[in-house]
Amino acid sequence: MKKLFFLFLIFQTINHNAISQLQKPVWSTVFDGLGTFSSPRTADLNGDGTLDIILGAGREEFNACDSSVIALNGANGELLWNVSARDQIFGSADFLDITGDGIVDIFIGGRSAEFMSINGKTGEIIWEYFPEGDTVASRKHGLYNFYNPQFIPDQDGDQVKDILISNGGDVTAEPYDPNRPTGHLMVISGASGKLIVSADMPDKREIYMSVVVDDINNNDTLDIIYGTGGETVGGNLFRTTLDQLMKGDLSNSILMATGENKGFISPPVLVDVTKDGVKDVIVNAVDGRMMAFSGVDNQIIWGGKIPNTEVYSSLAVGDINKDGTPDFFAVYALGIWPDLKSTRPFLVDGSKGEILFMDSIGFYQTSSPIIADFNSDGNNDVLINVNFFLPNEKGEKTIHNSLLVYDFVNQGKFAIVEPYVGSNVASTPWVGDLDGDGLLDIIYTNMTRPDRVYTYDGLRISRLKTNIPVGKGVDWGAYMGNNYNGIFEQE
Repeated sequence: MKKLFFLFLIFQTINHNAISQLQKPVWSTVFDGLGTFSSPRTADLNGDGTLDIILGAGREEFNACDSSVIALNGANGELLWNVSARDQIFGSADFLDITGDGIVDIFIGGRSAEFMSINGKTGEIIWEYFPEGDTVASRKHGLYNFYNPQFIPDQDGDQVKDILISNGGDVTAEPYDPNRPTGHLMVISGASGKLIVSADMPDKREIYMSVVVDDINNNDTLDIIYGTGGETVGGNLFRTTLDQLMKGDLSNSILMATGENKGFISPPVLVDVTKDGVKDVIVNAVDGRMMAFSGVDNQIIWGGKIPNTEVYSSLAVGDINKDGTPDFFAVYALGIWPDLKSTRPFLVDGSKGEILFMDSIGFYQTSSPIIADFNSDGNNDVLINVNFFLPNEKGEKTIHNSLLVYDFVNQGKFAIVEPYVGSNVASTPWVGDLDGDGLLDIIYTNMTRPDRVYTYDGLRISRLKTNIPVGKGVDWGAYMGNNYNGIFEQE
């Protein structure tokens, strides 16, 4: 009855040719006393040929946890290792082998200046950026949240790639207090974790955005796109170069866009929508705008606003309407922070910026969409998390979560997994071929509490093994894309 009621209540149209019945995961691992805002990342850590899962986690803010970073065996969901931290590790991992053992090592960060490198094989900490601090001491040093890292060419001459990363965001600040500590862009040694250079935001605003970096103009100069501001404080979108950052000065950054009352939080994506061979910049602003800027001259290509919405999630990229130009799928929230209500998933034509499709479903969460072929018809579909309420055996309203696929060719939508009790707040699924058998796997998470959305006392991580061929590949299979860098690589 629950399954039928779920389908009747949530989905108006079902594509019966795609998935004939809701699927169950091949394994689910539950951790009591944990929660996550992190998105799963994958790498083969134990050498068995199956990718394993790495995830940040934690407890309530300012509480230490012995399992703030966890690695699970991709084959069976068993714990490979866990690492402690003094606060939540809400960031998502990136990988680089700095130990020389042939197994990638993990770089991941979160609150209270937590940023560390972990031996991928053993789970031992290689270095911590701020090892001596507690949750108060980091603020005294002007250090706050570390966001997702990006690797850049060696800057300190040790023959190891270094790390570009943003730091900022004071969680103790009152919502509408404009006096926020200035955020920083930093370059940190990949080998040792030592600071190489740090530069303040040119507008003296806070930062919550994970940066993206690329040689946009194909001129051997690395460009950096970063944004400032927050939920209740205005900010700006900037473009600078790694050369400028290495001088410790961002004052010459190019101003691309401004948010008067709200800033730029979710990371942008880089993709060529003008077909001039140069990647363009597409970004969500918190105030409900999506904008595309030319990578050549930073001028706006197109833009639009969804009234009465806000957005804290990033974009998914893929050619949905098959016109040869990548399109963009986003999930906005109806309301004003912190009173965010139902979600507005919608599809934007990448060449024109026109809205091709919009829906209203579930209550808000900040995970990002995924784009792949989920019904073996050779066309791109979109997968999103959905939170909703169902009655339990006593008739009490309880929180549930599932994964929903939009099929734009057949103009339908379908659930791909059975609903779980609990919510998913911010964790984007991972989609790809985990074990090399040519079939799609999906790694996804959800909390386990039936009565609270934001909770850190129960975490479920699941692997769904589908019978869907990978086919042409996955266009956008993880948070910030297949390579975790916000860049869409076109064929």
